[in-house]
Amino acid sequence: MNKGDRMAMMEKLPVHQVLLKMSLPMMISFFIQAMYNIVDSMFVARISENALTAVSLAFPMQQIVTAIAVGSSTGVSAVWARHMGTGDRKKADDTIRTMTGMCLAFTGVFIALGLLVSGPLMRAQTSVEEIARMGSTYLAINWVLSCGSIFSKYYERLLVSSGQAILSMLSMAIGAVFNLIFDPLLIFGIGPFPEMGIAGAAYATVGGQILSAVVAIALNLKHNEPVKACMLRPRFHLRAALDILRVGLPSIITMGLSSMTSFLINQILLVYSTTATAVFGVWMKLQNFCYMPTFGLNNGMVPIISYNYGIGRNDRVRQAMKLSLFGSAALMTALAVVFELTPGTVLTLFSAGAEMRRIGVACLRACVLSLPFGAVCMILSTSMQALDHSRYAMIINLLRQCALLIGAFALISALTHSDTLVWIAVPATEIITFCVALALYRRFRAHLQRSR
Repeated sequence: MNKGDRMAMMEKLPVHQVLLKMSLPMMISFFIQAMYNIVDSMFVARISENALTAVSLAFPMQQIVTAIAVGSSTGVSAVWARHMGTGDRKKADDTIRTMTGMCLAFTGVFIALGLLVSGPLMRAQTSVEEIARMGSTYLAINWVLSCGSIFSKYYERLLVSSGQAILSMLSMAIGAVFNLIFDPLLIFGIGPFPEMGIAGAAYATVGGQILSAVVAIALNLKHNEPVKACMLRPRFHLRAALDILRVGLPSIITMGLSSMTSFLINQILLVYSTTATAVFGVWMKLQNFCYMPTFGLNNGMVPIISYNYGIGRNDRVRQAMKLSLFGSAALMTALAVVFELTPGTVLTLFSAGAEMRRIGVACLRACVLSLPFGAVCMILSTSMQALDHSRYAMIINLLRQCALLIGAFALISALTHSDTLVWIAVPATEIITFCVALALYRRFRAHLQRSR
């Protein structure tokens, strides 16, 4: 499919067809990526519960890289697609070159953070030296070698934005398979590989990300005609950077705040036990896995609505949003039912002992109730963000990922002093945010109708 066909697909194919064509490969890719995060924790749990706790405590800081990579990639995807829709090729090229330069800058920042602050951050969370040491090792490797995560998400998003989601899926899947293979080899020292413990888990993760980035770059150079001439020529254009950040900054901030939220919730849970923190880490990985269909729909939806918004086809914008909302809600409801019925089986995968099973069953049965509500909030938030209503997206994300969630955990913990009831905070937060998101959506929909 040439450039003209890919752009015409955004405008002329039935919306359900183009959404499925662009989203399904991303869903599969994200499922694979989420699966190797879960497998990573499963192998780490076989080292010891302290190792699983260390990864759980490091995970919020590790996710800061993901926040910046995903948020800025969302920004460049929406801005580039909009410029392509309006036919302004120069601004589209400036957007790509500026984003390449920004990725290099982000990489430098995380190298410095990994070398300087990973140890102090872990020791600020726990007095158990073994947990702090293992967590510091895991976090430092992920930050210092963050280039793979940052560039893979950027170049994979370029493939999606140009209508080549299957190629994006291929690059993600290759990295995921690498991680799945090398996780046990490096953790336990199988065959010719040294036994590296928790460091092996980190190296397998970043190795897969770097491989994904290399494959995504190669695929863009070979198959993505609109960007290949400028994608490896970094240059900073202030206007392009501001446009990218205007769309992407709400995601960066809210995902970054989500990392801070996880950090603070860990501190609340450490009052009960390190086991409660390990359970929360397991839930975060499972939650990430469950939301993969929504992430896939988000990735497929953004270029569709941005391109059609740029050419004035608001009917297609609304249709893409509606399909994404109903599809995501249905998938999340199905997953919630599955996990509601099998919490003990799930925890067995993480080598859970009696105490971890006691806390974990209560956690999973409460938390999975949040999935359908959270999925709707995510689709609405991303739609508003991509269509110049970032302030609405910011409100939704701040509530569900920061203010309400921390407040709910603190309040319920103070009222119940129970490590099995405290998890009610998760569904309570999502339901309240869902109501707020619907109210904001009514205002957003009125704006779209006026701008027809």
